[in-house]
Amino acid sequence: MPVIRVAGHKLPIAAILFDKDGTLLDFMKLWGIWAEMVTRQMKMRVQELNGTLLGGDEGLLGTCLDENGKVTGYDRTGPLAMGSEEETLGLLAWQLYQAGVPWNEAIVRVREISAAAMQAAKREGQAQPMADLIPLLEKARELGIRLGVVTTDGSGNAREHLRAMSIERYFGSVVGHDQVRRGKPAPDMVRLACRELGVLPEQCVVIGDSNADMQMGKSAKSALTIGYSQTADEGAYLTDADVRITSYTQISLEPDT
Repeated sequence: MPVIRVAGHKLPIAAILFDKDGTLLDFMKLWGIWAEMVTRQMKMRVQELNGTLLGGDEGLLGTCLDENGKVTGYDRTGPLAMGSEEETLGLLAWQLYQAGVPWNEAIVRVREISAAAMQAAKREGQAQPMADLIPLLEKARELGIRLGVVTTDGSGNAREHLRAMSIERYFGSVVGHDQVRRGKPAPDMVRLACRELGVLPEQCVVIGDSNADMQMGKSAKSALTIGYSQTADEGAYLTDADVRITSYTQISLEPDT
């Protein structure tokens, strides 16, 4: 069985499971644009009802905004980073409901806002892979390590984003929130991906940029959980990670010796 070396750990593995947004896909290149448009539209709708966004513009989705309303960062423990589509829509609909919109109408409106924002993100943004990711995927394929995606996004969106980044071919399993009964941090996604890849959870490594990813991996009894962040300080919230990395060059994959 091939071996992974990372941060002093060396162990045989059969598979690697990746979160998508912020782990495979550069989060800000796509979801930053979506969040900007959603925030603008929600603020406008609420103001039309003589209300204000509860929690403020930044509190709506857990973002950092500049004076022009451009997203410059996001809370890695917040809803934009970890919320499912259903959870996020519910959060947005609650804002309209608090401003006086009946719940059924609020749900319809936020679905329209979210869909329009995603179309804008696809036009203006990019589904761009994280730095140094491709060589790692290539090495895994060379060694016969099976790869999967476990994401809070829907499986259809996930596959679309993988195709846009030209990396779908590397993954034998793509598991979205819509395919399991319980999302992260429950172990369901890992277990389903492992069944589709024909491996056991204890033979796989889970890599993600949220602590929910780490908890998911641990609850599934995966061999190792690797927390990914772009800076060491930024990764302090990854409290349940076995190891933390800031670059995929810190992972070495080797043949069985």
